[in-house]
Amino acid sequence: MVVYLLFNNLKDLWIKSDCDNCIVDGFQSLTDDSLYFLSTLNQTLSCFERYQQGNHTELCTNCKSAYKSLNELYSGMEKNKTLCIDIEDGMNMTRRLWSKNFNCSFPREETVPVIAVSSFMLFLPIIFYLSSFLHSEQKKRKLIHPKRAKSYASSLMNIQDKQS
Repeated sequence: MVVYLLFNNLKDLWIKSDCDNCIVDGFQSLTDDSLYFLSTLNQTLSCFERYQQGNHTELCTNCKSAYKSLNELYSGMEKNKTLCIDIEDGMNMTRRLWSKNFNCSFPREETVPVIAVSSFMLFLPIIFYLSSFLHSEQKKRKLIHPKRAKSYASSLMNIQDKQS
């Protein structure tokens, strides 16, 4: 029973790890995509090792193209669903080295449009209320005194004058 449970656990691990995406012919060889990714990964890591001892800004500059091509290759494999756990682990390790250990980063291209749209949306209510204020007719409030109140007040004064 133990052997059966161990076999099922290993089989489940194999399936959850998507190992069939990287291996062909039942453990015979890696797929072409996997081999190409591992080759690109080795080139990137060797570039990291070359410039690791020096200034990290030099590493970021000189290894940027290798890292970028590896990242694009990984993204393409992710879209094609040809990833296995070993490739994901290799990419996670490389990303961790690139961003955490070497403090390298890519400038985000979408930040300028996001800031522009956010600023526009922020000032839209202000523009609306300002234009509404400027284009509307400003009316001064006039108190309307009814004629009866005038006549009542004057007659009240006349009555008080007569009594005194």
